[in-house]
Formats: sequence, C-alpha cells, structure tokens
Amino acid sequence: MAKPKPRKPKPRGSAQRRSAAGAGAGQQQPKTKGGMPDMQGMLAQVQQMQADMAAAQEALGDETVEATVGGGMVKVVATCNQEIVSVGIDPEAVDPEDVDMLQDLVVAGVNEALRLAKETAEERMGSVTGGLDLGGLGSGLGVDLGGLMGS
Repeated sequence: MAKPKPRKPKPRGSAQRRSAAGAGAGQQQPKTKGGMPDMQGMLAQVQQMQADMAAAQEALGDETVEATVGGGMVKVVATCNQEIVSVGIDPEAVDPEDVDMLQDLVVAGVNEALRLAKETAEERMGSVTGGLDLGGLGSGLGVDLGGLMGS
C-alpha cells in the first residue's frame, strides 16, 4: 500500500480584494479576515454602479424612439428619458368632421412612443446593473443611490 502524499495547508485569513471596476454582478463580495463582508469594497462597488447608471441615464436623453400609428398618419418621437420630442400628423388625418379620431391617434402614438422609450431604457439600464434587481430602485429613470450611501 502506497503512503498518501502530505497535503499543503490552505492559507487562512487572506482575503482577495477586488476593485470596484473589476467587480460585477454575480461576483462574490470582498471579505475581510473574519469572513465578514468588506463594507468599503461593497460601497465602492455601489458608487461605481451609481456612476455607470448616471452615465447611462444621460445617454438615454440623447437616444430617441419613433412610433407610428394609423398607418403612418401620426408619428411621435420621444427620448428614452420619456420626453416627447415631436408629433407629426399627416394632413390627410386632419378631418374637421372627425376630430375624435385624430385625438385618438395622437394619444395612441404618444403611448406607443413612451412604451418604446421605457422598454429601451430598461434594456440599457439592465446592461449597466448586470440584471441586478434593485427592488424598485431602478424602476424609475431618476435612480439615486446617494441616500443609501449617506451622501
């Protein structure tokens, strides 16, 4: 019978720190010697995510979506910050005898443009947070994590 080889002892108490920029969603949080979470490291990660989210939100203000309804009779352009930029109405859609239809088309166009803007914004912000569920914090585009960090 062969003798078992001696095993090298595993180092204890040495924690590997990750920088906030290198730590993404799904990675383990930095630990201190006692195995407790490294609060400074986690705070740095949250601050980096907040900065990334602010940059993404700013970029969303420059990105637009376009919705058309009524076979192209009404076209609405909105930013991904859900602001209406323009409403275009085909002259053929203007019927003084049927103003209700035109109003309905405008409402439908605005609602569709805002839906597209929200959907696009959620996709962009989801890429920043790595799909992290912020429990409603990310549901509005005016996310501010400053209160969580005491700033």
